[in-house]
Amino acid sequence: MRKEMNDQDLKNAVKEGYSRVARNATSCCGSGCCSSAKPVSISKKIGYTDEQMQAVPEGANLGLGCGNPIALASLKEGETVLDLGSGAGFDCFLASIAVGRQGRVIGVDMTEEMLVRARANAEKGGYSNVEFRLGEIEALPVEDNFVNAVISNCVINLVPDKKKAFSEAFRVLRPGGRLMVSDIVLKKKLPDSVLQSIEAYVGCVAGAVSKEKYLDAISLAGFEDVQVIEDVDFPLDCMVADPHGQAILKSLQGSVEEIKKVEGFISSIKVSGRKPVKR
Repeated sequence: MRKEMNDQDLKNAVKEGYSRVARNATSCCGSGCCSSAKPVSISKKIGYTDEQMQAVPEGANLGLGCGNPIALASLKEGETVLDLGSGAGFDCFLASIAVGRQGRVIGVDMTEEMLVRARANAEKGGYSNVEFRLGEIEALPVEDNFVNAVISNCVINLVPDKKKAFSEAFRVLRPGGRLMVSDIVLKKKLPDSVLQSIEAYVGCVAGAVSKEKYLDAISLAGFEDVQVIEDVDFPLDCMVADPHGQAILKSLQGSVEEIKKVEGFISSIKVSGRKPVKR
């Protein structure tokens, strides 16, 4: 039960869950997908274009996101970009195209199996300006004031200490740098049966906090101009395709009424913020 586990236990559960995803190359943690959806159809529904999906190596898109942070980031040629929870490299490769040969992209992930996949995809696609580093987003292996933009897609909700994650993003950003994230937040408190499910936590639901707490964590980290660009309902039928999300359905005894109730508790949001320019 989740109540009996500490933060490290939760991290270990998340790591093991996504290690299995990397090994099996299957999962779904996005907005607007259905139980039979494939990564391509999932990604299209959450904001990626056909052109973007065709531009990356096969196997880079695992259908794990809940939005398209690249669409928000307004990346420019020559910039340095950091992706928090980079997975198999999908957003990193899209960022690489945006920043060009003079730019640089760093992906950080705590799951070794994901890094193996990401590095293989980078080699396959010839992405010489992309590198992947092993690390946790609450202790980023990145220098202070180093990147122009931080992006993340349905990952920070999995971190127990969200303020620490945003503080680390703030630290590594250059003055004036941008934060652009897509994530899952709660409109109402989830039932205890879901909150106590480790599988639900790994599946991007039970680790979520309210939108107010999420935005507060960003502001408390020091960001200014924090804005919610988009806020849409998160359909729970997406989680039917996720091996972890099935734990939610079990906890609800498969009741259609209960599933619909929980579905109304969850939102997928896109948020932006900026690190103040030093005066």
